[in-house]
Formats: sequence, structure tokens, C-alpha cells
Amino acid sequence: MTTFSIDWTNADFNDLNCQNYQAKARTFAGRLADSIADGELPFVNLPYMDLLLRQLDDMKEYLSNFEHMLLLGIGGSALGARALQKAFFPQQDRPGHKGPWLWVNDNVDPAALQGYFDTLPPEKTVVVVISKSGGTIETASQYILAKEWLRRALGEDWKDNILAVTDAENGELRSEVEELGMQSLPVPDNLGGRYSVLSAVGLVPAVFLGLDYRRIALGAHDAAKELCAAKLTEKSLNDHPAWKLAVWNRALMESGYTELIFFSYIPMWATFGNWFAQLWAESLGKEGKGSMPLPSVGVTDQHSVNQMYLDGPRNKACLFLTCTGLDKGMAFPDTLPDKFAFLKGRQFGELLQAEALGTRMALTKTGVPLVALDAPTAGLYDAGKLIMLLELTTLLTGWLLDINPLDQPAVELGKRLANARLEAEGYAEEKADLKAFLEGERTIQEI
Repeated sequence: MTTFSIDWTNADFNDLNCQNYQAKARTFAGRLADSIADGELPFVNLPYMDLLLRQLDDMKEYLSNFEHMLLLGIGGSALGARALQKAFFPQQDRPGHKGPWLWVNDNVDPAALQGYFDTLPPEKTVVVVISKSGGTIETASQYILAKEWLRRALGEDWKDNILAVTDAENGELRSEVEELGMQSLPVPDNLGGRYSVLSAVGLVPAVFLGLDYRRIALGAHDAAKELCAAKLTEKSLNDHPAWKLAVWNRALMESGYTELIFFSYIPMWATFGNWFAQLWAESLGKEGKGSMPLPSVGVTDQHSVNQMYLDGPRNKACLFLTCTGLDKGMAFPDTLPDKFAFLKGRQFGELLQAEALGTRMALTKTGVPLVALDAPTAGLYDAGKLIMLLELTTLLTGWLLDINPLDQPAVELGKRLANARLEAEGYAEEKADLKAFLEGERTIQEI
């Protein structure tokens, strides 16, 4: 069986100061083993997974009663679900689809939310609200309005059409679950949103769409199992591709590479770039450190941003994603214009492969350090492996940067200021800042 492969040939290791970071493997092997044992990294060893899989099995019958799932969440509560739908249930976005349908509402967009309420049949719609704390203002406000929509249509039975994914014991949403007896599944402790796709957060939508969620979990498990040993060795960490990618990225940042392209030449996996962008940026953008993720889709972005990648500032590296096992699709007919006669006897998908190789070579020829990842089938198992690989890489890169890759302190500032603007109780400092900002002299030009 062909395996997920990583080509390091054009990573430019010899031009980067990787040795200093590779030498930290012994220290970080101990730190990783201790953190897993202490329950601090549930997204790595997935200690909750066996129970969750049984819960998801039991959830199938309930979810089969609905034709639509309206997912209320933002950031990590939505990006993974959308990526899985786009990758493995693309028929939803094509003509003639008869259901089921997954709708992801991940913004404060009054028109979009009203549009769902105006057109979705409430009796055939399950509203999935995802918030570990239950206090995320964007999701909480959506949920309040969705409850009212369901209550008006369904009366006292409205709560049968709600599924909450939230903290197992605490928070406002958990209290509501206990009070009303709504369907719910837990978000494990110490599992932040951007690391949560391999929990009920991402797998409940997968169940609804009929995806083999066990294959996703198995791929993730297999990608991390060498790092979950009770006595993780320096050699085991050194040999793992996540550590090598972390060392590479840390050395890149030291050498002035401030941007990381995530170039996917697996069209169905294009939306994984958006999921990765949050994972990378929110985990590593701290204390003036990190690199900016740039999600890109082949071949689409060859005709937009690739000019900048190839001929712009030399501050970019690239993770380049392909799949050798993709279906090549339709064959070209024998009757072709002379200009395109070279396509005779070929299949449409060969064009994608040729474009991928051309872009990969062009990037390396113009000095972009590049690591190529190739999935054998672009199936659910391979997606699980990719998800785990990128989460591990992000965690270890953060440790090498000497920052905490599990928090997001700067993001919280914007949330506090928004709450202050809405006159929420407390937030005295933020309200003072707002007053000064709004009453200060402004420089405005009209066009």
C-alpha cells in the first residue's frame, strides 16, 4: 500500500540553521511525553476517542431524522467541518443534489442568518451549536435567535432540533443542556477550538453527511502513535516528520522567512488551507514571532498570487500538497485543434499533475524553500493523517519559538472591546479605551 510521503529535497536544509533546533529533541521528547501524560494535549493521543466513536455511532439514528444541519460556530468550531464537507461531500455543492445539506454559519451576518431562517424547513433541520465555553458572543447570539426561530415553528418540541457541542460540565450552554434535556456531546478538557476537528466539533457533521469518521480517527491515531509512547525517545522524535517540519519552520523564521504558503494541488482539499491558516496563525503569532500562513489552491492561484510567490520578496517558504492517486477523469477526444493535439490520448487530470509539477519546479527554481507532501488517495484516512501532522507540527514549532501555541491572548482583546461596545457589564478599562478612541480627533477623506 502506498503511504503518505514527504519530499525534503528542496527544503534547503543546508542553507538554514537547523542543527541548533534539532539538538533540542531530547528535551522536547521529555516535555511531550510529560504533557501527554498530564492530559494537556488531548489532540495528540486522543484519549477520548473510543468513547466518542461509540457516542457517534449512537447519534446516527437521531441525525438521520434531519435533512439539514445548520452549524453555528466560528473559527475552529467551523473551519474543520467545512473542510471535511468540501473534501468528502462535494456533491452538496453540485447540481441535482438531493440532500443531506450542511450549512455552516460562521459569521455575524444578519442577512445570511435570516436567509437560513427564511428558507430552511425547521422541522427537518437540526441546529448544531458549537462553543466550549458557551460564552462566545458570536455563537451565543446566533443560538439565541435560532432558538426563537425553532420555538415559533415547533412549539415546545423546539429543543428536539438542537444539538450542543460544549464543555462536559461548565458554561452557560452546558447549563442549558442540563435544564432542557437537549442532545449534546462534550468538548474534552484542554482541547482548544483550532485543535478540535478530531472531536465532536468536526466529527458530528461528518456523521450527518454519512462519512466514515472512524477512518479519519484511525489516520490521525496512526500519524501520532510513535509520539504517544510512555517513554518517548529522542530518536523517535527526531525521526517523526512533525518534528522535522517544526525544526525546518523554526529555522526558516530565524532566516527571515515570514510567510508560509500552503499550496494544495488536491482540489477537494483546498479548504483545508483555511483550516490550517487559523491553526498556524492563532497558535504561533505571538510576541512578534511566527510566520504568516498563505492558503493557496492549485491551479487557481497560479493565475492570481503565484506571481508574487515567484517574483516577489524572498521571504516565503512552501508546504506543497499533492496526491498521486487522484482520479484522472475524462479522456480528451481524438478530434482536437492542432494547437492542442498534444492532449490526444491523455486525460483531463493529467493537466492538474503537470501544472503541479510545473509550479513546484518554478517555486524551487526561484529560491522558495519547499517541502512536498503527497497523499496516496486523498481519502478520509489520509486526511486524518494530514490533520494530525499539521497539529503536531504547529505545537512543536510553538515550543521551539518559546511561546505557548495553545492560547490566543491577542484575540481576546478584540472580543473584550466588542463586549464593551455593546455595554456588557464590566470591561471598565476597555470602555475607557473605546471612549478615547471614538471621541479622538480623526483624519477622514471622502471619495
